[in-house]
Amino acid sequence: MSFDIILSILQENWPSYLRGAYMTLLIAVISTIIGALIGLFIGVMHTIPLRKKSVKSIFLKIINFILTVYVEIFRGTPMIVQAMVVFYGIAAYGYEMDRFVAAVVVVGLNTGAYMAEYVRGGIVSIDKGQYEAAEAIGMGHFQTMIHIILPQVFRNILPATGNQLIMNIKDSAVLSVISVTELFFTTKSIAGANFRFAESYLITCIMYLIMTFVASRILRYVEKRMDGQNAYQVEQRREEQMY
Repeated sequence: MSFDIILSILQENWPSYLRGAYMTLLIAVISTIIGALIGLFIGVMHTIPLRKKSVKSIFLKIINFILTVYVEIFRGTPMIVQAMVVFYGIAAYGYEMDRFVAAVVVVGLNTGAYMAEYVRGGIVSIDKGQYEAAEAIGMGHFQTMIHIILPQVFRNILPATGNQLIMNIKDSAVLSVISVTELFFTTKSIAGANFRFAESYLITCIMYLIMTFVASRILRYVEKRMDGQNAYQVEQRREEQMY
């Protein structure tokens, strides 16, 4: 392994690497947004108060049961298996799903299962006195959620959401099993053509590191902006102590 070989591979294949990185980021970002919306819906549904012996209560129990099954399935099985089941399972019924769509569906549903727990935990962490105060002034459950609870939940789950985005950037590599042309699949093609596997994958490793590092820095900046100047100063002092 030499720097000249790595530079040569990069010069010959940089457009392919960039296309693969773009596809990886596109899948990760779209899937994280979809997953966050799914998680938000499930988290809110799980917190709706149930009244005994009512049609609405029975309906909500059925919905919550279905959502719980969905969460357990997608949290309890590997994403690589989910990709195979979704893509080839649908193909078995005569419909060939676009690989990019299949990738977004799989990663989005997988992310939604994890985000559901993040949102539920964020809602539960809010002091019960805020629910009682909202109820005292005549606000319904959804009004309380939209105007009081969810704005706080968004901030509380932002680090977990950012971590999920970084995980999706890395875990998108498993989508190569259904031939999605993300970064890892692209690297397999490049390495198969030049037989320089170590050098080709080293470039990919560096690109993944750059993407995840930049994403984490952007999310850290967003967190500081949401917390205000005081939190920024605390964070700045902590980083100064580290170095």
